[in-house]
Amino acid sequence: MEEKSGGKVQKLARSLSNRHIQMIALGGAVGTGLFLGSYEAIQLAGPATIISYIIGGGIIYFIIRMLGEMSTQEPVSGAFSYFSYKYWGDFAGFFAGWNYWFLYILVSMAELTTAGMFFQQWFGMEPWKTSLAVLLGVTAINLVTVRFFGEFEFWFALIKILAVIGMIVLGVWLIATGGGGAQVSLSNLWSYGGFAPMGLTGIALALVVIMFSFGGTELIGITAGEAKDPRKSLPRAVNQIMWRILFFYIGAITVIMILNPWNQLVKNDSPFVTIFQNTGIGSAAILFQIVVFTATISVYNSGMYSNGRMLYGLAEQGNAPRLFMRLNRSHIPYTGVLFSSLCTLTIVIINYLVPDGAFMRIMAVATAAAAMTWAMIVLVHLRFRRAYRGREDKLYFKAPFYPVANYLCLAFLAFLLAMMVLTGFTEQGSLTALSRSAGFDMPVLPFRVQDMSLSVLVIPVWILLLLVLKTIFKSK
Repeated sequence: MEEKSGGKVQKLARSLSNRHIQMIALGGAVGTGLFLGSYEAIQLAGPATIISYIIGGGIIYFIIRMLGEMSTQEPVSGAFSYFSYKYWGDFAGFFAGWNYWFLYILVSMAELTTAGMFFQQWFGMEPWKTSLAVLLGVTAINLVTVRFFGEFEFWFALIKILAVIGMIVLGVWLIATGGGGAQVSLSNLWSYGGFAPMGLTGIALALVVIMFSFGGTELIGITAGEAKDPRKSLPRAVNQIMWRILFFYIGAITVIMILNPWNQLVKNDSPFVTIFQNTGIGSAAILFQIVVFTATISVYNSGMYSNGRMLYGLAEQGNAPRLFMRLNRSHIPYTGVLFSSLCTLTIVIINYLVPDGAFMRIMAVATAAAAMTWAMIVLVHLRFRRAYRGREDKLYFKAPFYPVANYLCLAFLAFLLAMMVLTGFTEQGSLTALSRSAGFDMPVLPFRVQDMSLSVLVIPVWILLLLVLKTIFKSK
């Protein structure tokens, strides 16, 4: 956890309080996945999207409790990469760390893409210009002090949290008073093809979209190395955050589908904005668009923070160049922040060349990377517990239902990846086209869903690439 500079030992500063930690994790999880991605999920499962959120949220709760147990016991920066390295081996730490870093590079790209979409809609500005401006601004924020970052993230995350709460309260008021128009009805939950119009397959496919939304909750583990009192603040944050996220997601989605029939939401627009427009509250719709924009900055800010610390942790293990351990006067791993920012800069080029459809493409790859990260947390927790066998009473914050919850989560993640592969077998899917070109008439799924199959099929290639990179890095 330290780097020597001029004869002095430098360490990451423990400046993050409980409120900072909670908002960093909330800020990472409540973002474009809820505000924009929820449309895709609703079109796949209808009102049964609620069930998908409950299932996905339950699985993530178990995973975060596992991470919370390890991070409370050994509060270090690098979180699951450190635990993978310590309890599983050198390559496990290398893989977990670089995969998560890559994941948040993708998330950062998705958020910058979303920011560009809004400025294009408001001012006709080319998306790449907005992406570049936000990238430079957030990079600067992450180079000041960790406390400044924490305060910035606290207030930006608070804006969107209050907005979601306000939307739920306003929605309940419109439902109770009938002020939302003729389309407002509790029967919207079952009147348009039933509660689950697409059946169990629709619920399962919605899970693929929904799980992207829960990415970011594992940021709690990243903050452990800079938390003031991790053995008090981390358990409190873990216990509170999942219930709050489930309330925000399930509450907001339920209100949306009561206020408006699920099949009448507008594509490529936030369901929240559509609701306000349909109920005649135009000013609220504009305000919520601004909130969604701040949400993208908040998530990107959390991602930038995460990437700098992950590279710092990898460098400690010897799994990344030691230059990523360099800290500035404010104890910020500035080399990791700048390198991550430079890599994220490629989205500016992508938005310049391919301005349409970038968000869903990035989301598909990010979901596969997130699934691998969650699987690593679960697997490493199994090894962590074996290391503490006979000493369970020494654990400060035990994860519930070990080891049953671990195997349940692994089975779910395998199912998630399988469903992502199935998205390639739609009418426009890449696997359908491939099978037809080979002379096979494969049955297709009757759904309009983003093809995510290739993001799963390249996982073996990604693992092999990291293995090669690890071999090259070790030889040097």
